[in-house]
Amino acid sequence: AEINKKLKKPEPWKHAQPLTEAQLNKMRDEFWETAPYYGGQKEIWDALRAAAESDLNFAQTIVDSAGIVVTSADMTTCYDERGL
Repeated sequence: AEINKKLKKPEPWKHAQPLTEAQLNKMRDEFWETAPYYGGQKEIWDALRAAAESDLNFAQTIVDSAGIVVTSADMTTCYDERGL
């Protein structure tokens, strides 16, 4: 697979039930708080969060400088240089 692709926005995500902005933000926070427990370094997860919450140009800079290998341009599949 090609690695370090140029980033693009992911497809829009839709929840089964309508959510308020506060509910969506709570779900996002819970994801980022628990993600490191599934493997990988917290610093990499923090960089991924910063990239996900940035514009595409800055996101590209973040993943490149953090040594994150991006295998899907929408950042749904990434790993660090150590393969985690």
